[in-house]
Amino acid sequence: MTQHGEQKDTDFGFEKVAWGEKAQLVRGVFDSVANRYDVMNDLMSAGTHRLWKRFTLSCTRLRPGQRALDVAGGTGDLSLGMLQQVGPSGLVVLTDINAEMLRNGRDRLIDAGHVANARVVQANAECLPFRPSQFDCVTIGFGLRNVTDKAAALRSMRSMLKPGGQLIILEFSQLAIPALRPLYDAYSFKVLPWLGQIVAGDAASYRYLAESIRKHPDQETLLGMMKEAGLEDCSYQNLSGGVVAVHRGNVY
Repeated sequence: MTQHGEQKDTDFGFEKVAWGEKAQLVRGVFDSVANRYDVMNDLMSAGTHRLWKRFTLSCTRLRPGQRALDVAGGTGDLSLGMLQQVGPSGLVVLTDINAEMLRNGRDRLIDAGHVANARVVQANAECLPFRPSQFDCVTIGFGLRNVTDKAAALRSMRSMLKPGGQLIILEFSQLAIPALRPLYDAYSFKVLPWLGQIVAGDAASYRYLAESIRKHPDQETLLGMMKEAGLEDCSYQNLSGGVVAVHRGNVY
């Protein structure tokens, strides 16, 4: 609500919805696609998402015995990589607000043999339910654009970091090559919904995906938001010409 008692709204793709409704709408999207999420990622990106995640993991600076938090981690790709980095003496906590996505992620961690050094917690990125200053690295991969209050999520994730810790954000961003935008738009708004219908039986959720990318803060705006949240030495690197970007910020 605003100070005058008016209902505050926010973006859900290209739609405007009530502030308090977005989380439930996003939950519905991921409930619908959870079981085909990994297959669709491979199809949509022709496998390139694996390279993006590999680059993200190369930035973590994690060492054996350390602790990492994977926010909105879904089916657990980044968690699995960080579990290899921290080893049996470390800990990785996988969180997601969506129970269906988290169930898939939990099963993948267990199938990979990670039980003693992994935890799975259903949690909202805007108010993470952990003691502050206990993680060496916090990641969020392709999750921030779905969060209603991004500033609150950034503050919450920053509070989880120990001194010397790092937040890494992997997210779709704004294409840095203007000449390619018509082709990218055609792919996003025609091919993606078609793939979603054929593979996951849900065109609308993948139409939302394309729209949510366009509404997400661009690289420089997100960099400023990270600084406002109290992160230091913030930087970003475009991948695939800005289709995605990896933002990094530190706590000292």
